[in-house]
Amino acid sequence: MLGAASLALGLIVMVLFTSWLVRRFRGPSSEQHESFERHREAQQREPPVELGETVTVAIEEFTVHHTGDKQAVCKVEGFVVFVEDLPSGLEVGDVIEAEILSFNRGYTSATARFLGRS
Repeated sequence: MLGAASLALGLIVMVLFTSWLVRRFRGPSSEQHESFERHREAQQREPPVELGETVTVAIEEFTVHHTGDKQAVCKVEGFVVFVEDLPSGLEVGDVIEAEILSFNRGYTSATARFLGRS
């Protein structure tokens, strides 16, 4: 009885390991590949905003910064802008004005300060 249980367990482990190997060497799915390509293209383009520029953007969602502060996630021509210093009462879809303060290391996103509602 113990021999049959060990054999069954061994077969299950072998099937799981084989399926992992197949996925590993087959490569990423087409969706993952497209996402990677879009990310690589974004890293190579110039940001559509400049430091000190005031932009009018719509809030797409909210996120919490690692400091615990709430930020609005906005986009300018697909370029992500995280807006800080938000007052209460803002909702997804609200249009606001923000001043670009800085870029991340790879220039793939920017941080901005809330200036007011638009």
